[in-house]
This record gives sequence, C-alpha cells and structure tokens, in this order.
Amino acid sequence: MVAGIILAAGRSVRMGTPKALLPASPTESFVARLLTTLRDGGIENPVVVGRPGDEQLRGEVERQGGVYVVNPKADEGGQLSSLLAGLSACDRAHLRGVMVVPVDAPLLSPSTVATLLAVFDATLAPVVRARYQGRNGHPVIFSRGVFDELRRADPATGAKSVVHAHRQTILNVDVDDPGVVGDVDTPESYRAMFGHDP
Repeated sequence: MVAGIILAAGRSVRMGTPKALLPASPTESFVARLLTTLRDGGIENPVVVGRPGDEQLRGEVERQGGVYVVNPKADEGGQLSSLLAGLSACDRAHLRGVMVVPVDAPLLSPSTVATLLAVFDATLAPVVRARYQGRNGHPVIFSRGVFDELRRADPATGAKSVVHAHRQTILNVDVDDPGVVGDVDTPESYRAMFGHDP
C-alpha cells in the first residue's frame, strides 16, 4: 500500500490567500481537485496536512471525504514537518511508501499518479519522482526504507536532502504531464496557469 499526502500547511504569503482553497475549476478548489486526482490514480485515502485552526480547509477536506491532519509545527518546522505529520498519520505496518504532492500543483493528472504507483510497485525504488521535459516535479514517492531518513532530516533542507542522498538510485519517471511542474505561488503564476485572476 502507498499512502497519499497533500501538503497544505503553508501560509500562502506570496499568494495573499490560502492556496488550497483557490479555484482549480468553476466547481473545484485546489485541494478538492488533488484529492480526486490521487483517488482516481489509485491512492485510496489521501490525507491533507494543514495548519492549526484552519477550519476552512478542514471543512473543505471533510466535505470531499478526505482526512485532515494538523501539523502543529507548521510555522517553525517548514514543509518537512508537514510531510512528517502526514507520515505519522499514515504509517502502518503494511505501508510500503508515501506519495507526496504540494497543494499548489493542482493540475497533476491521475494517469501520472497511476504511472508512478506502477513504477514503484515494480521496482520498490527508494525514491520515485515525476519528470516533465527534463524538469523534476511532483509527485514524489518515498519508500518505507527512507522513512527514518526523512524523520532525521534537517528541516532547513527538508526532504531534498533525502532525495539527494539517493541520487544514484532515484527513479525519475518521464510523463507527458505539465502538471507535475505546475507551481502556483503568486497571483501572477495563478494567472499564467489559469488565464484569469484568482
């Protein structure tokens, strides 16, 4: 089994409004779209990691049938702390890996999720990462074999240090999906991706 973790505990300072709740379509928020994408790609019960007190996000996640996990260290621990909060919520004896995706990559396709799961299932590589036209992106699957490395990682470098440590064995999976390198951090990047203001 591979669990899915959507990272949504950032403060969205540059965007000026919570990214997870931005519209990815007229009927779906970023987080709703990603929950659907992960499920359609083969992740059964993805979790969303958010900030303490973010009742709007919790409500949206629960309306979509998702599991909301609070990261109590969201301010001081960086993105790694959210990954670890999600990992703690998901980690069970039968878990073989976790697929991690930030909430600001809403246009990821279900076929990419399915492809990465298939590659991981066939290889059990320590790290499996999506790549589009030579650019590394998300999602990333971390195998159980690197969970302790993630837990020991320096928050300043986060999961990147674990990826770097396994650079000789990482599997970069080329996909025809520009959504893997989509990254919405500012109103300008939202406008460039969707063609209108948030």
